[in-house]
Amino acid sequence: MRMNRNGRIAAAAVLMAAGLVGASAATGQASEGPQHVAGYAATAKAPAAGENMQYGGGPVQLHPVVYLVFWGSQWKTDTNGIPAYLTSMFNGLGASGDNWSTITSQYTNSSGQGPTFNGAVLGGVWMDNAKAEPTNPSANAVANEGNRGASHFGVSGNGNAQIVVLSAHGTHPDGWPSSGFCAYHDYSGSVSYTNMPYQLDAPAGSRCPNGALGGHLDAFSIVEGHEYAESVSDPQAGNGWVAPNGQEIGDPCESGFQKVTLSTGTFAMQPLWSNKASGCVIHN
Repeated sequence: MRMNRNGRIAAAAVLMAAGLVGASAATGQASEGPQHVAGYAATAKAPAAGENMQYGGGPVQLHPVVYLVFWGSQWKTDTNGIPAYLTSMFNGLGASGDNWSTITSQYTNSSGQGPTFNGAVLGGVWMDNAKAEPTNPSANAVANEGNRGASHFGVSGNGNAQIVVLSAHGTHPDGWPSSGFCAYHDYSGSVSYTNMPYQLDAPAGSRCPNGALGGHLDAFSIVEGHEYAESVSDPQAGNGWVAPNGQEIGDPCESGFQKVTLSTGTFAMQPLWSNKASGCVIHN
């Protein structure tokens, strides 16, 4: 989970092994920007019996739209195919045949409405490569890039929008990979955004699931899928659907990865927590 200096539960993170967490994160010591409290066991820990997600009264995304922002001129020379891979994934999510995103449809708002999916959730891709991403951007810098993305796409203040800030190879957004997360989502005050580090840079021994099912880019689909689903059910990071122990719908299910076939291809994904099933499921 992710917690700010006031102690409010913020975005649930895909966490790394406890031994990789920095001292400030492990102890909750104050430092500039939000804090990350890591407690990721050797195997993913399910909520205790009766700890289904509970509704906190905040918004959910009824018609999610995802915008990918590839931050920095470093992406001009990247040859790993990540923009194409994630573009393909989000062109499949929400489209016909996607019964993974629809797991989130059970998580309704105060009016009893839940997320619906009638077409690809991808709203746009921006290669923000006029200048280099800083090597060590702060949490605030990542949030600001999320706001820049929202402004670029004209979706500032749009409750259904998600901005995914994808950092470049060799960068360390918000202290990654020593801050205790593989990625996290949060709310800038005007838009839901995700801090998505360059997963292939994760060190040996990390819980970031590189090659989990044999694919070079498995961690990008597993980790970003996790944050996408949690951004749908808890877009303001803490007042949507959250379990009593602070977990969001991806957190109890960080194992049991499977290949999910969408209309645009097959992608490594993780299960999501279903209140209906009181457990982790891979499809609706």
